[in-house]
Amino acid sequence: MKAFLTFTIILCCAIITRAQDLKMTNEIASSLKDSVTLSKLHYPKSIIQFYTKNDYEYAWINDKQKSDQPELAMLLLTYSYRFGLTLSDYHWEAISLQKLRKLRDTPVGINQKELAVFDILMTDALITFINNLHFGKYNPSYNSAYIDTKDINGFRSEEVLLFAKQQTDFLKVILEVQPKIKAYTDLQNYLNGLYEENDCLAPQPEIEKIVINMERLRWINTRDQAYILVNIPSYTLEFHQKDSVFDFKVIIGKPTTKTPVLESSVTYFTTAPDWRVPQSIFIKEMLPKILKNSRYLEDHHYSVYNKQGNEVEITSSKLKEIRQNPHRYSVRQSSGCDNALGAVVFRFDNSYGVYLHDTSQKQLFKKDDRALSHGCIRVENAKELASLILKYDHSEHKIPVLENAMAEYQRKDFVLKQPVPIIITYLTCLIKDGKPVLYKDIYHFDDSLENKFNQDK
Repeated sequence: MKAFLTFTIILCCAIITRAQDLKMTNEIASSLKDSVTLSKLHYPKSIIQFYTKNDYEYAWINDKQKSDQPELAMLLLTYSYRFGLTLSDYHWEAISLQKLRKLRDTPVGINQKELAVFDILMTDALITFINNLHFGKYNPSYNSAYIDTKDINGFRSEEVLLFAKQQTDFLKVILEVQPKIKAYTDLQNYLNGLYEENDCLAPQPEIEKIVINMERLRWINTRDQAYILVNIPSYTLEFHQKDSVFDFKVIIGKPTTKTPVLESSVTYFTTAPDWRVPQSIFIKEMLPKILKNSRYLEDHHYSVYNKQGNEVEITSSKLKEIRQNPHRYSVRQSSGCDNALGAVVFRFDNSYGVYLHDTSQKQLFKKDDRALSHGCIRVENAKELASLILKYDHSEHKIPVLENAMAEYQRKDFVLKQPVPIIITYLTCLIKDGKPVLYKDIYHFDDSLENKFNQDK
């Protein structure tokens, strides 16, 4: 009889617990259909996906494993400023560590709506934090609505969060979504070190520069170990290969003809290139010189071509025709020591028509301010860069061929088996030898981004 009573009590408790679990599950499902609740979410579709895969169970309230994950998650949000992010972006007016503890101690069945909304808002806060860490807050390519609906390069924040909940090291999984680029890691480590030493007393102007440049680095997609990084404000190119970094000076676009920020891959390079002069340069800059001096073309090894691609002979009557209808003609500069592209040009797909190349004007690399081009990037020691790329491509045997072709100005294409990712970015702060180095904001891009972050405070 005693055994029967014990069994009956256990069965009744199980039925009550199951009924309570169903009520909680139904409350989550119901809240996710409520327009008021959904309107509060930054990533509603991601949240629905999260709870669908989580069987509509509470993720943080009524944690059956009694783990420390909910409190760790809340502490991570509390310290969001250490990642250059803002606590107010994560529903902090509605959630907090103190409120989490209070609600977790609430008897089951009491105020289920409040519990469900808190759980959902906390999940949205964490998914927002993950997306901010990975994509940035003001990504020019992806806004929050796009991130919420698309699988971008295989990344889904709700999947990261679900996976993190299954792991022993919850925080490690979350923080792994950050960029792996060395420039980002250096800035993150320095910022964290500042706060560890001074907490909230770190110098504000320095922090602002670090924060906006960490944001820019989050916009970069590559996670490759080998890549070329061109930083416009520092006039530098870095070729990263695992633990090695090779540095080069570069010349970039003038403020009136800016070098674009982009990502692509160097697929091949060509020695002894001819230069097809962009129409804007031909019409605005070159044509007046040609009209003023009839020997200008010959002295600089230029040839004029018609629409059919045929070279035209330059006469006084032809010059008059070119002046009246410049768009019908184009100009090319033959390869040689005076060629504007120098002895080698590196090609990568982009919609701006820019490329990386050698130059005949080596003396310009002695200047401190090197915003001098029409948008393309001129690199010092281009032969060394080409040789490093061939080594990376396991084509060392082609280096003597390269050197001979550059010396003799012989045209030759070097197609890569392994295209090298190239990132052209705009970073006004980098960590060098453990200290932040600030660069001139050549294109005046910092103000608008700083204003966006200041508005969030």
